[in-house]
Formats: sequence, structure tokens, C-alpha cells
Amino acid sequence: MLDLNKYLSVKWLKGGRSYPELDCFGIVNEIRRDMDLPEWPDFAGVTKDENGLDHEARKLMVRLRQCEPQEGAGIACYSGSVVTHVGIVVCIDGQLVAAECNPKTNVTFLPLARFIRRFAKVEFWL
Repeated sequence: MLDLNKYLSVKWLKGGRSYPELDCFGIVNEIRRDMDLPEWPDFAGVTKDENGLDHEARKLMVRLRQCEPQEGAGIACYSGSVVTHVGIVVCIDGQLVAAECNPKTNVTFLPLARFIRRFAKVEFWL
């Protein structure tokens, strides 16, 4: 079971990969570690600037399989045809939700339907 209070103490930092300072990709790997899932590449220094996140996400997707929403699945979020944000599916009180990290709000846990509505397209990957 995940310690939600741990993630609520995270502060968003652009390019952050070391707890407690994380960005959207940083929280994905932090949660994957805590779920005893294999870590994905660190992508140190990668941000969505100059489509860096899109470029690295697409390279990673080649090694993954697309899936339906399920606990531990990474979430690729598109603005137009570009991956601009990522998150991860976690289970809270028996419900699948999206965990994400953003400036100002830091880590949030949103019902999947509400999370998905914010983007042009969303894909789930294992």
C-alpha cells in the first residue's frame, strides 16, 4: 500500500528526479519504486521544453505495451500530437486514480475520468 502522505510532501521542481523535489516524470518513477515496479530511465534533465518529454516518452513507449488503465500503468498525456505531461495510475480506496505532479499544486490524485478530460489524448503504458 502506498503512503499517500509521502507524495503529498513532494514539491514540484522542473526536471526534479530526487525525492522530495520531483516533476511529472520524477513522481512516476518515485511511485514505481514504491510499488516495486522496474524503474524507467531517469531522463535526467529532460523536461517538456523543446519537446524533450515527447521525444524521450516515444523512445520509451517502443519498449512498453499499451494497455487499459490499471494500477502501475504510466500515463502519456497529449496536447495535440505531442506528449506534454505524464502520470501514473494508482489505486486509492479501491478506485483507480491518476497521480501527477505539477507546478503550484505539486502532487495530486484525480479520478481517471476527470484527469483524462484535461488532455487531447491519453494513453496508458506498462
